[in-house]
Amino acid sequence: MEEGKKKQVYNPYLPLHEYIPDGEPHVFGDRVYVFGSHDKEGGTTFCMLDYVTWSAPVDDLTDWRYEGVIYKASQDPQYGSETPWFNHVEENTAASAKRDTVDHLQYMYAPDVTEGPDGRYYLYYAMGGDYGVGGYTCPISVAVADGPAGPYEFLGFVQYPDGTPMKRYVCFDPAVLNDGGTVRLYYGTQYDFEERPDFEENPEYMRQEVGMFGRTAEEIRSYPDSIMGPVTVTLKPDMLTIADEPRHIIPYRVKGTSFEEHPFFEASSMRKVGEKYYFVYSSMQNHELCYATSDHPDRDFTFGGTIVSNGDVGYKGRASENRLNMTGTTHGSIVEINGQWYVFYHRLTHKSDYSRQACAEKIEILPDGSIPQVEITSCGLNSGPLAGRGEYPAAICCNLTNGHMPHGSNRIYDFSFPNVNHRTVGEKTERFVSEICDGTLIGYKYFEFEGVSRLRLTAASESGGSFEVRISPEGPTVGELLLSPTEGQWKSFEGTVEIPDGIHGLFLTFHGEGTAELLFFEFI
Repeated sequence: MEEGKKKQVYNPYLPLHEYIPDGEPHVFGDRVYVFGSHDKEGGTTFCMLDYVTWSAPVDDLTDWRYEGVIYKASQDPQYGSETPWFNHVEENTAASAKRDTVDHLQYMYAPDVTEGPDGRYYLYYAMGGDYGVGGYTCPISVAVADGPAGPYEFLGFVQYPDGTPMKRYVCFDPAVLNDGGTVRLYYGTQYDFEERPDFEENPEYMRQEVGMFGRTAEEIRSYPDSIMGPVTVTLKPDMLTIADEPRHIIPYRVKGTSFEEHPFFEASSMRKVGEKYYFVYSSMQNHELCYATSDHPDRDFTFGGTIVSNGDVGYKGRASENRLNMTGTTHGSIVEINGQWYVFYHRLTHKSDYSRQACAEKIEILPDGSIPQVEITSCGLNSGPLAGRGEYPAAICCNLTNGHMPHGSNRIYDFSFPNVNHRTVGEKTERFVSEICDGTLIGYKYFEFEGVSRLRLTAASESGGSFEVRISPEGPTVGELLLSPTEGQWKSFEGTVEIPDGIHGLFLTFHGEGTAELLFFEFI
């Protein structure tokens, strides 16, 4: 940081080498901590790494500190053993065929942390395997630490009073809320296989879909309401034993309800704002964080709206086919930090759902309790727009589209489209925007400009081309930078721009026959 230069933070708000999706932000004392799963840069499946956490002072969100590894998958007794709920992994041919490409069999998925009545901190999570296999069959594991940054030690499984692991409904994506001393656990997922007429008659479907829940069709049919959907259960003071029976918090079948257009999929998270409960979740759209509110923690929730979409779908009426990024899994929550509310979510990189980075945006809770959808930006947690001067990494783009970006799934796409990626040569790793093709739009929002007259790009190009410069996606051109072929090397290209003073975005549109890569941009 240059002397006298104001500290800033941009999205993603952690260093570009860090990949923490499913972020649950919590303020403990005078710091905010983010707990999430841990993806590997360029990973080949979900959540390949052990849990780490980062924290920042509540009065300086530019100053994120790495707290280190707080808990390892190997600490869970399920790790490395063929437990009953993992036995069906061998039947999944895709996972078996690719198992040698990943580090180990079992991974820890989205966690959450709360302070218990004894002043210690409790971490809740569920395990899974390669490509999600087994992720819906395990009980919920619990670890404990003396402080929010750990280190955590395995405590046990959420259990019935007789000590039997509790597996009522589908134990996935646990979230936890200490509500004035009453600790409530939330979890669940939702698939529509029960609606299929060939539910029990189609053996292949049973193996692939029903089998992944580790239950027989008869057991699944035994639920009078459904094995699916978001549920809650109250925990006893030991933070392990359930004090009542798990139950749905919103209807599983949503037709005719307020949830019909945005039904629950996964990623339960609960917050209490004043006397209202806010249930934050990922919808079946699988790119948006939605919320519902109630006067009660376990019932009577009404759909509120979408808080954020990682493709800006729905923002100002944007349709899904006009998504501004590759969309895909999302998970996060809301938190108040030093008087300002934020939503934490993640974005996708590397053309897959396996390398996801933590982002955040300011939100507003209106007097009527509603939360208007916010757009995704590059400035995120910053106190305001980013400074319209100096150099920035190209990988902080908040919009990246060729006009027909895909929706992510449990795979790495093998066809070409613009993406954030990385490359290691020797001991040096570079993170950049890759596979930029003709018509690709790369957007950054927002900067406060004053006296900017030139723009410098550090780029690589197969056959040359140009970047058209705008301050809004549909606005007039304010400059053009010509690129010559770089023969596989990074080169700097500089040109004149006419950027008016004030708060604007930066939007670069590539034109050329080949592809290009972008490493940095700099305002001069």
